[in-house]
Amino acid sequence: MSAPATVTVVPPARALQGRVAPPGSKSITNRALLLAALAKGTSRLSGALKSDDTRHMSNALRLMGVTVDEPDATTFVVTSSGRLQAPAEPLFLGNAGTAVRFLTAAVSTVAGEVLLDGDHYMQKRPIGPLLEALRAGGVQVSSATGCPPVRVNGSGTLTARRFEIDGGLSSQYVSALLMLAACGDAPIDVALTGKDIGARGYVDLTLAGMRAFGAQVEMLDEVTWRVQPTGYVATDYLIEPDASAATYLWGAEVLTGGSIDLGVANAAFTQPDARAQQFIAQFPHMQGEIDGSQMQDAIPTLAVVAAFNQTPVRFTQLANLRVKECDRVQALYDGLNAIRPGLATVEGDDLIVHAAPALAGTTASCSIDTHSDHRMAMCFALAGLKVAGIAIQDPACVGKTYPEYWNMLGGLGVEVVYG
Repeated sequence: MSAPATVTVVPPARALQGRVAPPGSKSITNRALLLAALAKGTSRLSGALKSDDTRHMSNALRLMGVTVDEPDATTFVVTSSGRLQAPAEPLFLGNAGTAVRFLTAAVSTVAGEVLLDGDHYMQKRPIGPLLEALRAGGVQVSSATGCPPVRVNGSGTLTARRFEIDGGLSSQYVSALLMLAACGDAPIDVALTGKDIGARGYVDLTLAGMRAFGAQVEMLDEVTWRVQPTGYVATDYLIEPDASAATYLWGAEVLTGGSIDLGVANAAFTQPDARAQQFIAQFPHMQGEIDGSQMQDAIPTLAVVAAFNQTPVRFTQLANLRVKECDRVQALYDGLNAIRPGLATVEGDDLIVHAAPALAGTTASCSIDTHSDHRMAMCFALAGLKVAGIAIQDPACVGKTYPEYWNMLGGLGVEVVYG
């Protein structure tokens, strides 16, 4: 049976009430899978996310000699010799940015050649700065386009003493190098060539995971980390719920005047996107300007909620959103204006949402091009809670990080119509 072409959310006639457990964090799950694969022994990862992105990561690790068992829906049991082996085939990683970037660095420890590739969306996502940093550290890497596919010729050892990286385009480059650095034969410094990192909080997630698996990392100054050559040790690791997924629930709650219990306190989240809750909680009086640099995956949710705010909201520092699964600044602009022409404008990398609370209760009869981007599908579903007739294309793309998203809405009593 083929996947539905569209889904339309029918605005509920009541406030949404109930309890929903968000899936495990995608960001933490893919970090933990790799760290466990680089650790000698058996690690049990609990509370994990099972989705397209984590499937690509776990399958790639299996191809490199790591045993990854899945005893239940939220657990991975990873057993490894502590070293990755050269795979017999290319590693296909779909559109999983964390998997591609983290593994591009990690496979430089392999004795042999590794080819990393992805789908046609991934083949447009830049990875050049990471490749340049690896080359400068003595790793043989190549890419014809500065995007995947990437070829890595590993020597089986890591002799680098320093990696320098511009983290402004993606914090994932920084995280990839930090996780690799513990596998060196001597201490390695990882240094930023500028002070800006796209979502520095995600680097903090990386460091927390590394330390849990036995790494020793110290910060020499505000732009340099020194990583000792400890390697990693197997451990049992609990993964917290996904804060990016939680933003849709927080958005659904305020848009319908409801109360949704996530089973976890907002303050318990350590992921950067959890900051979005303070802005969502201001609805319908969200502040006039919101800096998106440190909570990038939450911006689509915030932008859609802002469409129903009492006053306009300008979202700034969004350059990194242009190199995600799609150009999210453009996709948000297109989607919001499909609902009502003039609802959004773009100035440089800023997105201005011209609030229109009178949209609530109207019918738009429009189709949203998600560009197969899970976050576009999930955020525009929130608009469907207020406006009838919004058809969302390629609803199956939510499988990237939240496979049960549409069922979750149904469980809250929202009618979801497939077309």
